Amino acid sequence: MKMIVAADKNWGIGIEGGLLTPLPEDMRYFREKTKGSVVIMGRKTLESFPEGKPLKNRVNIVISTSESLTTEGIVKVASVEEAVREAEKYAGREVFVIGGGTVYRQMLKYCDTAYITKIDRVFDNADTFIDNLDMLPEWKIVEMSEVKEYNGTEFSFVIYKRV
Repeated sequence: MKMIVAADKNWGIGIEGGLLTPLPEDMRYFREKTKGSVVIMGRKTLESFPEGKPLKNRVNIVISTSESLTTEGIVKVASVEEAVREAEKYAGREVFVIGGGTVYRQMLKYCDTAYITKIDRVFDNADTFIDNLDMLPEWKIVEMSEVKEYNGTEFSFVIYKRV
């Protein structure tokens, strides 16, 4: 299982239910990596998508205990453990954890790869964070892109592996 997310220098990933900043190249990277895969997310992440609709060309597993969540095109599960069991039904497909903060923290132990778009700045208004993989001895950087820039914001694509 893999995780994919954009994070700032403080490992902030979101502001008021949205992304830190628009990065079109990061969105393309996300689409390319996750197309045809299984994605696991929480309810709030699903609701942050346009019209609250699931991502196309992917199996969308949503962790939620909300009785009112009846979105067409999702597989709703009640727990992290149930999400892991559900994802196992899709043998041969990659599985990506795509948010939000609580889901990333709970699913990290199941992941062996992390695709982190590292944004070279701090967003003071970030209110959602993930674990700092640089501080966890079991995670090591195995690949890093050149530094890219969009509207004055520098970022790079970094791949971590659990060792």
